[in-house]
Amino acid sequence: MLALSLLLLLQAAAPETRDVLPRAAVLAAPAPETRDVLLRRQVARVALAQVRKQDSAWHPDQRDCAGLIRFAFRIAYKNVAPERLATPLWRNERGQPADFADAETLLQQSFTPLGRDDAARDAVRTGDVVAFRQEHDSGTVFHLMLVVRPEDRAHAPARVVYHPGEKGAAVRTGLLQNLATEAPLEWRPVPNNAGFLGFFRFKEWMP
Repeated sequence: MLALSLLLLLQAAAPETRDVLPRAAVLAAPAPETRDVLLRRQVARVALAQVRKQDSAWHPDQRDCAGLIRFAFRIAYKNVAPERLATPLWRNERGQPADFADAETLLQQSFTPLGRDDAARDAVRTGDVVAFRQEHDSGTVFHLMLVVRPEDRAHAPARVVYHPGEKGAAVRTGLLQNLATEAPLEWRPVPNNAGFLGFFRFKEWMP
């Protein structure tokens, strides 16, 4: 009814052009959403669903920060572009297709850096990753957080979704802006944090 009312209004407002405009131009449906947008939306839905309750299909042994990214991407592709899963999404340390890659290997082989500054933070989209590296007595630890951001930014601010890594821990979420201004320095995605590696994007999603 809304479309019909709008069409009648256009005809009444501009009778002199009614017979000139192609019918297809008046009744054209919105362009279908691209695969890119659909994949990002699915990644967001899967990731946020883990905050409420972790999916039983997500194996407990793989529940860490990198595991959340692997799981969210795999389910997104399964729902939107299952043909892509004919070969593994990820690359191992030798650059070969693999079903598993840890946080460091994901960054090195399957994602590309976008930068570390405010411009890079403003440009992130759903499915992009915030990456950190911290030195501990036990060695170097990499940590990843998944960005969730509506395509229409007026709808909601950017969030991060992440698994803290501890066995049995819950998946958490918070505003990206709060992470940058309120978190302890070692967890802030800001240039003066030496442990902040930058923002990254899945290589297959690069232009």
